[in-house]
Amino acid sequence: MKLFFLPLLALLTACSTADEAKPTYKSEAPLPKGWPTPGPYNEVALKEYPAYRAAFTTGNRSNGNFWTLFRHIQKKEIPMTAPVEMKMDEKEGEMKMVSMGFLYQDTTVGQKGKDGESIEVRDVPKAKVLSYTWMGPRNDETVKTAKEALEKALAEKKLKATGFRVLGYNGPMTPRKKQTHELQALLK
Repeated sequence: MKLFFLPLLALLTACSTADEAKPTYKSEAPLPKGWPTPGPYNEVALKEYPAYRAAFTTGNRSNGNFWTLFRHIQKKEIPMTAPVEMKMDEKEGEMKMVSMGFLYQDTTVGQKGKDGESIEVRDVPKAKVLSYTWMGPRNDETVKTAKEALEKALAEKKLKATGFRVLGYNGPMTPRKKQTHELQALLK
């Protein structure tokens, strides 16, 4: 009996280790209408996004921006979607967030315009991007890895980025090592 269980245990352990190593997207909120799912992981992909509506606030305070936008959607009764969009600018050799946006379900939800001093709701036109997706924390190191992969692909394809954004798909209840992010080079 013992001989049977040892190979079975080894097989189950190998399968669970392989499953844990493979990145997978854990959906916590619906994507906006027509929005592609994140991925493929750990490689650059060309993706197209439909026009969308989002509420934006400026600044580089991740938590402060998040709660400002969260109070906005609660007050306006706008359902939460994923991802959260973070516009990035390069400063002193590092990518830093300069604004954050909460995406609406589609362009018919809510009203465009200002909501107080710190929120602006606007429509964003459809776009093509080069995207690099990873599972794990969003920090200087992971963003740098993604940016290097995107810059290599931009050079190979002779394309120019008009800007960069990070899409964060998971909230704080998902362990950082299981969170999905994409760094995207916005194309002309």
